[in-house]
Amino acid sequence: MSHSTATAGTYYNSGSISFSSLRSNFRAQQRRSTFGGSETFATDNNPISASDLLRVTSTSDTNPVVPNATENANITTSSSNWKTSDFRGSIKYYYVRQTGTNTNVNINNLSWNSNRDKNVRKVYFVDGTIGSNAIGNPAASMSGQSVNLRVLVSGDIFGAAGRGGGTGSGAPSISGQGAGDAFSSNNNSNSQNIVIQILSGGRIYGGGGGGEKGNTGATGSQGTCRETTTRSNCGSCPGCPSGWTSGNCTSGSGCKNKQKCNRWGNCWRVTAKWRKFRTCTRTFPSAGGAGGAGGNGGLGRGYNNQTGSLSGAGGSSGSAGNGCGAGTGATGETGGSGGDWGSSGGNTNNSGSGGGSGRAIFGARYSVEGANSSTVKGSFNP
Repeated sequence: MSHSTATAGTYYNSGSISFSSLRSNFRAQQRRSTFGGSETFATDNNPISASDLLRVTSTSDTNPVVPNATENANITTSSSNWKTSDFRGSIKYYYVRQTGTNTNVNINNLSWNSNRDKNVRKVYFVDGTIGSNAIGNPAASMSGQSVNLRVLVSGDIFGAAGRGGGTGSGAPSISGQGAGDAFSSNNNSNSQNIVIQILSGGRIYGGGGGGEKGNTGATGSQGTCRETTTRSNCGSCPGCPSGWTSGNCTSGSGCKNKQKCNRWGNCWRVTAKWRKFRTCTRTFPSAGGAGGAGGNGGLGRGYNNQTGSLSGAGGSSGSAGNGCGAGTGATGETGGSGGDWGSSGGNTNNSGSGGGSGRAIFGARYSVEGANSSTVKGSFNP
């Protein structure tokens, strides 16, 4: 984590203090536009008096000549006891700079020397990358009271990517996960003049939502099985069980004899009954194969997926049917694609939805400058 601070000042740590110098440093001075740059000075030849150089404490003053700051605490707010020596160690502007790569930066906790709620004009230069790996944590955040604070973004602030549906622990089983936000600027009602300015080349991007899990493939077509059995009976033709279809009755060999005798007492045996046969047939369904599982949804774009694939996974192959002409189950649907920066994840034919988009900036009591389709992705209005 790399943060550094600077000030316009401190002034008059030693030596004399002239009105012309006070006029230059406090009324004519303009803030620097880059952290490593220098302040500029407007042409100002107009007279200046002690009454012009009183410390202003009002938080509604957006450009105080002598600002209220921790370093300026000795400067009086009343003309009755004003003196030049009170300006020793004074400042005009306060600067904080971020470089390199940081995650989940809480701007409240940076080194403001208790100046965040005072009207001294302050600039937070975001020159590196601030990101988040967790959708519940904005990449950058601020809250409470801030006054006359400009966040000047020439680098990147990236929200976290939403995970695809079905991708495991912590991810929804079907719907894509909503994406993370980039910048939470949730300022209270006492805050004044908070400006978030994105320079050309700077980016504040909400994360992309995760894709929805693909739908399960269709079950294979049903087959028809046929079973045949033959029943027999001695004498009469047998029937078929319930649910079976009866075929024709046929005769076979003798199955029962009887004795016949003539009057002379000669006896012999003759066939009394013949065996009867009937073919019985039944049909029954054979289940089609189960459809394959749908593919997992794709990971959205985010700090944790800046250049990787957004594509959802392909579905699994279906299972073979249970014979007798039953069809194989269909391949599962491909998972929905993850959303690009500040966009929702893709939908499928499953019962859920793609994950919602992350916001670029959200909260209250701030304004945005320099927003266009290149510098901001995701909603950004208070």
